[in-house]
Amino acid sequence: CDCLSHLKTQEQQKKVVVAGCVPQAQPRMDYLKGLSIIGVQQIDRVVEVVDEAVKGHSVRLLGQKKDGGRRLGGARLDLPKIRKNPLIEIISINTGCLNACTYCKTKHARGDLASYPIDELVERARQSFQEGVCEIWLTSEDTGAYGRDIGTDLPTLLWRLVEEIPDGAMLRLGMTNPPYILEHLEEMAKILNHPRVYAFLHVPVQSASDSVLMDMKREYCIDDFRRVVDFLKERVPGITIATDIICGFPGETDEDFQETVELVRLYRFPSLFINQFYPRPGTPAAKMEQVPAHVKKQRTKELSQLFHSYNPYDHKIGERQHVLVTEESFDAQYYVAHNKFYEQVLVPKRPEFKGKMIEVDIYEAGKHFLKGRPVDDSKPFTPSIATPLQKGEVSGLTQRDITSSQALCNTAMACMKS
Repeated sequence: CDCLSHLKTQEQQKKVVVAGCVPQAQPRMDYLKGLSIIGVQQIDRVVEVVDEAVKGHSVRLLGQKKDGGRRLGGARLDLPKIRKNPLIEIISINTGCLNACTYCKTKHARGDLASYPIDELVERARQSFQEGVCEIWLTSEDTGAYGRDIGTDLPTLLWRLVEEIPDGAMLRLGMTNPPYILEHLEEMAKILNHPRVYAFLHVPVQSASDSVLMDMKREYCIDDFRRVVDFLKERVPGITIATDIICGFPGETDEDFQETVELVRLYRFPSLFINQFYPRPGTPAAKMEQVPAHVKKQRTKELSQLFHSYNPYDHKIGERQHVLVTEESFDAQYYVAHNKFYEQVLVPKRPEFKGKMIEVDIYEAGKHFLKGRPVDDSKPFTPSIATPLQKGEVSGLTQRDITSSQALCNTAMACMKS
């Protein structure tokens, strides 16, 4: 929610319910006055809150859920939901984190690490495949920290999930910070080599300067990051390593920044998220001496130019690959598929390809994509074990849920019309 959106909805006399990390962390902000707010652990009560908002009442549910004195994480995994893409299931494996990064606002809202039990996660994955899903994304603030609060770890979870993945379907692992993956490198390499797991890992570095990392309280040094990347590149040939970088963190010198530039020049990351530092109110970094705006802008520009100076996929032209087709391109001209390394491959938009594993010959490479030509004598393989849900159809419903689901839809419609 932003101020302009709020004003616009007020002018149109619409009811507003706000959810997410920012209102949870700063519920007293001026633009939230009079609005209904759902905390990050209260999303399962959205029907109640929307119903009250339609009636003109302001409701705020921001408490921390407890179970026998233990803080629970996010909403239940078995809540009915509508997938944006019926072929892809997104599963949160834990909420909160163990770090206390000085620039981060999310920790204020989500708190300490709270992991979902393995059996619940496996059951959610099993149900997803029974509803026609062919790709699962695991997500959280830090997947590498999974299980430390409940006596288990990420590799244990992943091996259990791999057992549930049908042939041709794929699992994608979400972001993991360097500290918590270091002790699991051997097992992670084995898992990322598994044919039903994408050889892809998002490991944010943020800076290549140890002094900046210390000020960020990232709890690792640049040698730790290099060890993770070098080990996985050696043990998982072709792996895609994505990373994040913050330009202009308070106290960052020209020498600090050049260390980051050299890191990017060395590894030529195919996927690089460059962020100009922005001080979040209430965080320690907001109180530090700031780098001038024009310097932050120039550093962001220099790093972006370096990133766009190399083409990471040119050597892939001529390869024959198996790719899983899951969505439509933004311009609606192609279907989007991904190969084993989670590289984006554009393929012809043929209805029989959607949700299938197909074989293609790579004939073109761009900065962020490849283009594949279907192999003539190769037949699409269907990884789904059931017919996918229709777009907009509710996941996780049993017959007894139909009435409550209809009530949810009616309430939501009433809110939109008001």
